[in-house]
Amino acid sequence: LMRIEGGRPFLVGTRCDACGAMLAGERIACASCGSRTALRPVTLAERGELFTYTIVSRSFPGIRTPFVTGVVDLDGGGSIPGVLLDVPPEPSGVPHGMRVDVVYRDTGQRSPDGRPFASYYFVPSGE
Repeated sequence: LMRIEGGRPFLVGTRCDACGAMLAGERIACASCGSRTALRPVTLAERGELFTYTIVSRSFPGIRTPFVTGVVDLDGGGSIPGVLLDVPPEPSGVPHGMRVDVVYRDTGQRSPDGRPFASYYFVPSGE
């Protein structure tokens, strides 16, 4: 779903030219119509609307809780899950339909050879 080219991260999706569906990630078949021949890779939007969320209160050891995770409907199509940052982990801090932006941040983890891992997250939109 996330790629880095030329030092710049971006989100990758697949558009089906047979039915118009926009899907997150690379696909070999359209989840909407089943086409295997009308698919093409696209760069997904980095802004969208929070569709649903949950406040996570229990997780694996070492994962700080509570935090907010949700599903965002991206502008232009496609829906992706992710962690929502910069909001209080309580229902009053996460309004339904909230506009969000995609940001890329270091996860704090490292590969065996010391390289940092990055991931995408959502933050409230500045629009």
